[in-house]
Amino acid sequence: MLHFLNSLWAIICEMAPYILLGFLFAGVLHEFVRPQTMSRHLAGRGWRPVVKAALLGIPLPLCSCGVLPTAVSLRRRGASRAASTSFLIATPQTGVDSIAATYSLLGLPFAIMRPIAALAGAVGGGLAVDKWGERERTDAMTDADDAFDHDEPTQGSLLRRILAAVRYGLVDMVASVGRWLLIGLLVAALITVFVPDSLFVSLNRYPLLAMLAVVAVAVPMYVCATGSIPIALSLMLKGLSPGIAFVLLMAGPAANFASVMILSRTQGARATAIYVASVVVTAIGFGLLIDLLLPSSWFALPQGISAVSTDACHYTAGWFPTACSILLGALLLYTTFFYKRNNSHNHTIMETNESRTYQIKGMACAHCRATVEKALSALEGAKTVEVDLSKGTATVTGNVAPEAVENAVRLAGFEI
Repeated sequence: MLHFLNSLWAIICEMAPYILLGFLFAGVLHEFVRPQTMSRHLAGRGWRPVVKAALLGIPLPLCSCGVLPTAVSLRRRGASRAASTSFLIATPQTGVDSIAATYSLLGLPFAIMRPIAALAGAVGGGLAVDKWGERERTDAMTDADDAFDHDEPTQGSLLRRILAAVRYGLVDMVASVGRWLLIGLLVAALITVFVPDSLFVSLNRYPLLAMLAVVAVAVPMYVCATGSIPIALSLMLKGLSPGIAFVLLMAGPAANFASVMILSRTQGARATAIYVASVVVTAIGFGLLIDLLLPSSWFALPQGISAVSTDACHYTAGWFPTACSILLGALLLYTTFFYKRNNSHNHTIMETNESRTYQIKGMACAHCRATVEKALSALEGAKTVEVDLSKGTATVTGNVAPEAVENAVRLAGFEI
């Protein structure tokens, strides 16, 4: 048990400063980059909207569940199926937070290769959908405003917007990916302590077979881009090659059963098949590139990381990583036990206002909750809007027609 706790603490200390920086930058992106700017550039056919969608999606810190309503909104705003597929592939595989965390635990070459692989897979998948996907069903698309039109930056002074960015990065984002990050850390520590080295040494003799096995496990399950990092680290510490670990980094966050089911309904069966194939082929292709063609010294783990495996019982951290780890732990505790409660409290409602509660299907994270809340808050006549993520409900108070609520929710990419 002591070995497990020390391994877990070592991984957290190496990761915490960078992931906190990534969360803060994520808040700046959310607050100061208008979402309408993205959707304007993603319409039409050809390679340009596909490349733009990939470049816009790579830095965004959205998980595979959070990116789904975003992509649906882009489609209904006029983005092509090819561009939205490119966005769907690139966005969950990486992000500013996961790139920073990848650098902290796995080193600079991994941090560079990750967005490059995401870009290649997204552009390839988007172009494949553009060429071989189903014809665009323009009758299903409308030019009505979608939820992005309501996802406006905070109004007010620069200081107020900075505070809103900090809150989004260190509260909303932590609430969105914190659970999966914690699971990834626990799995990494468990693998480090309890899985015998000989198992992975034997797999290294058959790299392609090992990569296919990792894909078979990683694609169906859900793990966010940041949560996959400590798992990949622990696999490398047990003897797996960097290329095999890289396959987990790319394939795990990009697809899961839930996202594939939703994609088949919104993008079409053929586009969904191309999406999954692009994720798998790109992950294995770059994994083989790392193992067979690139110098192995590039992907050697940073010096301090070896303590997680070889000297985990004697690992010590400086004051700054320790402070960052404590802050990250406090944020995880807050968002786990208090965040939902704070966002589902009741307000006093005037008797003249009518209150209706709607069941919303498809909300899976804090980003989904924020999207629905902003879409409903922008409706004319809405006084207060309370979205409870745990119950999957939205309570709207004011003189708002149910038809308007239903339309806003569907345009946001959810079912009511």
